[in-house]
Amino acid sequence: MEYKDYYKILGLERDASEDDIKKAYRRMARKYHPDVSKEADADDRFKEANEAYEVLKDPEKRAAYDRIDPERARAQTGFQPPPGWDHGFDFSGSAHADPGADGSTFSDFFESLFGRGFAGARSTGGTRRSHGFGQGFGQGFGPRRGQDHIARVELDLEDAFTGGRRRVTLRSPEVNELGQTVERSRSLNVTIPKGVREGQQLRLAGQAKSGNTADTPGDLLLEIGFKPHPLYTLDGSDLILELPVAPWEAALGATVKAPTPAGAVDLRIPPNSRDGKRLRLRGRGMPGKTPGDLYAVLRIALPPADSDKARAVYERMAHELDFNPRARLGV
Repeated sequence: MEYKDYYKILGLERDASEDDIKKAYRRMARKYHPDVSKEADADDRFKEANEAYEVLKDPEKRAAYDRIDPERARAQTGFQPPPGWDHGFDFSGSAHADPGADGSTFSDFFESLFGRGFAGARSTGGTRRSHGFGQGFGQGFGPRRGQDHIARVELDLEDAFTGGRRRVTLRSPEVNELGQTVERSRSLNVTIPKGVREGQQLRLAGQAKSGNTADTPGDLLLEIGFKPHPLYTLDGSDLILELPVAPWEAALGATVKAPTPAGAVDLRIPPNSRDGKRLRLRGRGMPGKTPGDLYAVLRIALPPADSDKARAVYERMAHELDFNPRARLGV
């Protein structure tokens, strides 16, 4: 799957106005519509134009698309959206790519950005996650309720251990008076429950962006993600810690201090431990009804031979220890 340059497809610069986008699309549609065009590739060009217009005409989709570095994306052998590219955006819309004007679905590239499925519409208007596919409203009689929105936010891992109030900032793309897409920020104070999990959604009643014709706003669902941590890697509810140990600690055994989110603990290193050995600290992972575990992965750290004394120790080991690290290789 290759990166698609929607601006290039429509013959536009990246700072094109909303009016420029409409004009470029109409020009392409007239030229390549399958019913009138004699061009050999008219059908493919018309589909590309429809897809490009679907993204660039919508302030939210366009703002999300613009966060992707085109040069880096083109250099990839197989395009994948960069991690966290949609974090902090307050988006709404349908869960899957809509069919193009000719009845066909959009490309895999489009689906990789905007087609990840979430819950379908509810009777009140629905919660749909993607990146701005217009507004949806309740059906039937009575007050019309705006569509629910979903925004992905990143928290510090420690927030899941303590819980409490946190301030999060969301970005909402809008079209200004010049027809240009700009980002507006808003901040919310949110109660983070202790033990919140990655991917969990927190519902904020009535906090979605209001639709122009909705009587009441929908709900805002915050989908939780965690920022990269300098010490721990998250694996479900478990935490992985790479713990450096000295060669003599691994060889002879020792009790060392190991960090955990709740504070340092004493960890016993068994004798003859090898690099990569995993030691389990039960219940020291993510909190919850069933807490996760923390796994300390031993990494043997070699002292540098940067002094006469250190070199003498290594030389003595080389002469006195019958050790061949390549023995299993048969050499």
